[in-house]
Amino acid sequence: MKPMDLASGPSPLPTQQLINELQSYGVRLVDPRAGADSRRGGAGPSDHKAMTLDGMTVMVPVHTAPAFESPYLVEKPDAFGRSRISRDGLVLGEVSFPLQPKFYGLSTADGIPYSKIAVLHGRDVLATTVLQSCIRYQSRTKTCQFCAIGQSLAAGRTIERKTPAQLAEVAKAAVELDGVKHMVMTTGTPPGKDRGAALLAESAAAVKAAVNLPIQVQCEPPDDDTWFARMFEAGADALGMHLEACTEPVRQRIMPGKAQVSVERYFSAFAAAVPVFGRGQVSTYILAGLGDTREDILSVCDRLTRMGVYPFVVPFVPISGTPLESHPTPTPAFMNSILGPLSGMLLATGLKSIEVKAGCAKCGACSALSTYERQALGRDEMRQGEMRQGDMRQGDMRQGGCA
Repeated sequence: MKPMDLASGPSPLPTQQLINELQSYGVRLVDPRAGADSRRGGAGPSDHKAMTLDGMTVMVPVHTAPAFESPYLVEKPDAFGRSRISRDGLVLGEVSFPLQPKFYGLSTADGIPYSKIAVLHGRDVLATTVLQSCIRYQSRTKTCQFCAIGQSLAAGRTIERKTPAQLAEVAKAAVELDGVKHMVMTTGTPPGKDRGAALLAESAAAVKAAVNLPIQVQCEPPDDDTWFARMFEAGADALGMHLEACTEPVRQRIMPGKAQVSVERYFSAFAAAVPVFGRGQVSTYILAGLGDTREDILSVCDRLTRMGVYPFVVPFVPISGTPLESHPTPTPAFMNSILGPLSGMLLATGLKSIEVKAGCAKCGACSALSTYERQALGRDEMRQGEMRQGDMRQGDMRQGGCA
């Protein structure tokens, strides 16, 4: 089968604007032969699909309420994963969907499909939830209202506890068969003061013994800061401790259980973790659209970047079956008002997503932030070039005056 003949050339919209709109509005997947929207599917509880446009792989909502009303349409991809994206009948350009990875076809010796242990996220990231249960999820009075950690388990798409040996086996296969470049290990919060750090440390050690793959581990701040060195020494290259919401009132409303760990405790944990992992190798995930204002988010981001923590700000997208499934997504304008200034903060403090060793900031698929970052870097390089040219012209004038 030959690839479909698609329009080439840049989208009429700047890439960052298009990504913002796609991640706010979502897309409708349409089979032009059937004339109908796609049915829900895919692995995991997320209502996103990975698609690549202008060389960037981004996660776009396709099975959310906003997506069903989205002005953007994407046709069912061909056998090569290629399709077209359009709005109001105007074809904006070509998109492609990552094909199913080869490691999905394998199973462990005891018959567990590899896809139930770890999944491909974005284009080249292996992602796993080491413990698919959480002390916060057991009670509606404590659960994070956006979280769907129990849905995949209930649907049989994953297993509750991935062993270090299973993770090492799958990671090795994903690297060898599909060229995976880095790995994200997150976890539900178990009972105990380490908040999952022990599970992550033993899992990272097992993977690193099997394959040289950069790893980001993600957990709530443990009570004892010595866990940061333990995870690093076990093989973790980067660390994520996710605020999700920035202000205590929003945290109490949206994630009452997790809010028991205060924002100030997060910041003391960041201060302890950065010297261990290095500047830019500690990050936090911030969901814009839960109630924090633009000013709230930028104030926290300014504090984070100054201490060497990369704030990965993403638009909130509701997941079906959660208490926030009908919560609106932030507008593209709201995201633009945050990501523009944030890219300047990153530039000023020397934090770059391309220098992050592993994890969400390196992947960048859930936010347009990296496109803003590159644009800010390009503007800065242009200014520096103009200044150098100005200095050269002044030098020429001085030389001429002395002749």
